[in-house]
Amino acid sequence: MRRTAVLGSAGTLIAGTLIVGAMTAPSASADAQQNNGGNAEARGVRAAAARAAQQGIDWKDCPADWSLPKPIQCGYVSVPLDYTKPNGRTIKIAVDRIGNTGTAGERQGALIYNPGGPGGSGMRFPLRVTSKNPLWTKTSKAYDFVGFDPRGVGRSTPISCVDPQEFVKAPKLDPVPDSEADKRVQRKLAKGYADGCKKRSRTMLPHMTTPNTARDMDVIRAALGEKKLNYLGVSYGTYLGGVYATLFPKHTRRMIVDSVVNPSREKIWYQANLDQDVAFEMRWDDWKAWVAKNDAAYHIGNTPQKVQKQWEKLRAEAKKNPIGGVVGPAELLGFFQSAPYYDSSWSQVAGVWSKYLAGDEKALVEAAGPDLSDTAGNISAENGNAVYTAVECADAKWPTSWKKWNRDNTRLHRDYPFLTWSNAWMNLPCATWGAPQRTPLNVGTGKGATKVLIVQAARDAATPYDGAVELHKRLKGSRLITERNAGSHGVTGLVNPCINERVDDYLLKGTLGRRDVTCDPHATPKPAEAKAAAKAAADLPTVR
Repeated sequence: MRRTAVLGSAGTLIAGTLIVGAMTAPSASADAQQNNGGNAEARGVRAAAARAAQQGIDWKDCPADWSLPKPIQCGYVSVPLDYTKPNGRTIKIAVDRIGNTGTAGERQGALIYNPGGPGGSGMRFPLRVTSKNPLWTKTSKAYDFVGFDPRGVGRSTPISCVDPQEFVKAPKLDPVPDSEADKRVQRKLAKGYADGCKKRSRTMLPHMTTPNTARDMDVIRAALGEKKLNYLGVSYGTYLGGVYATLFPKHTRRMIVDSVVNPSREKIWYQANLDQDVAFEMRWDDWKAWVAKNDAAYHIGNTPQKVQKQWEKLRAEAKKNPIGGVVGPAELLGFFQSAPYYDSSWSQVAGVWSKYLAGDEKALVEAAGPDLSDTAGNISAENGNAVYTAVECADAKWPTSWKKWNRDNTRLHRDYPFLTWSNAWMNLPCATWGAPQRTPLNVGTGKGATKVLIVQAARDAATPYDGAVELHKRLKGSRLITERNAGSHGVTGLVNPCINERVDDYLLKGTLGRRDVTCDPHATPKPAEAKAAAKAAADLPTVR
């Protein structure tokens, strides 16, 4: 799910980090024993999985309003709200599947997918089969494709923090403050949002953690009748996968993690947000250079510096007089930030901007402004933002000192202004969070664990490259595929035979190779690809 406007600014869902230098990979054995070797949660998940294995899933045609056509089937899996109380309150996790397209002899089990977030739905995953996506044709012969809404998301006991229609109203405050008074207003909005989460979702908040979602996945695995998990996780889904592999090393069969969150305890999640600001500025610069190179198509500026000046001018105009009455700086950022995320958005964003400069503001208003008539979409957007906030606030302890937040973000904004203050306001509710905040799990696997395939673009803004390096150290026997000189998010969804063939070989044969691999970049977008880019955007990984 892409980032949305919230708290008076354009929000951003952190999905990765950028660090300088390399850490020594810590031992995860003690944490694995503590979290999966006999404590209350481990006993609870074993009990829940045993029940799920016995009950299975009552698969049926999906409800019409889920927009999942036959032969995709839908169902629910019951899991404990609190794994320390497996016989207490349960919640329902929505799942869907499409069976393998090959023979019974070719089947290798179910492949479970998470697109990121936190707060993203994986329920569209089976559509890769019904749409005959060529990148997944071989894999779908061997695997059932299984998606799910994580706890709190969509149809899995959804949570909320504010009225959805209020959530999308625009224009919101400029995320870049002009004064201390502006900062005080944003701080008040952040606290109000945290209070709203507690008021509207109090019961769920203490249990909205990544380890609990990983436990839910193990119960889903059991309900599917699978002895071991096959998993594909993108963006935040890589952190979820790393946590699962740590908690359930004996239940992991094949795992691909694509566009990797840095799992270091020191990074989850406050420092990760600060680090991401640096990476986004880098990729923003890449896009400006591409726009300048294609000035004959867009007429925005023939140098990156001229493109930047046009951006600053657009931003200033929208701040003074919101475009169409609804698109201010926050809304502009909410739209333009998709370009640093995905190459497939480069043409679309530049094309809309070009039209605006030519005197047509309609496309920009439609792309960046809210649609109050889309109540279902607004509910989904608010829910996704609520889950993002709840999970990241619950996963780790956040600074409570405003002086620290102010100092860190003021310093970063000087050199990396594109995203910094937007990220700060998005995450500031965690400073006054009204539910428990935990210590992050020490992610890692030891000798003999399943060997994981890691895929990463070298210039990814949302999940910078050092995150993949860090996870590679922590997962013994893993292999890393690097797409050099590229930065799009969600590498396994792109056409790059060097990567696509290795993904198929791993999933179908378990082949990892003896060493890490560096691949040439996928093809750079061309201005004429705007329509194709918009179509491709429908299957992008979920990030905010």
